[in-house]
Amino acid sequence: MDSLERMIERLEHAAVTLRAGELAPDRAAALVEECARVAAEAGGELDRQVRAEDVAAGPGQLALN
Repeated sequence: MDSLERMIERLEHAAVTLRAGELAPDRAAALVEECARVAAEAGGELDRQVRAEDVAAGPGQLALN
């Protein structure tokens, strides 16, 4: 499992936890902040993967997916 998949799983688990409504407000706020951090990391990882595919396709060419 790659790091992007792990981040997605963490975000999905956090969403389930938040939807349950059983966390104290301060803990829920901390979890939301953690989700924002993980989402930013996931965006960066996705960007790196896309750039790596573009480089592999050759200069001036986009990768076909």
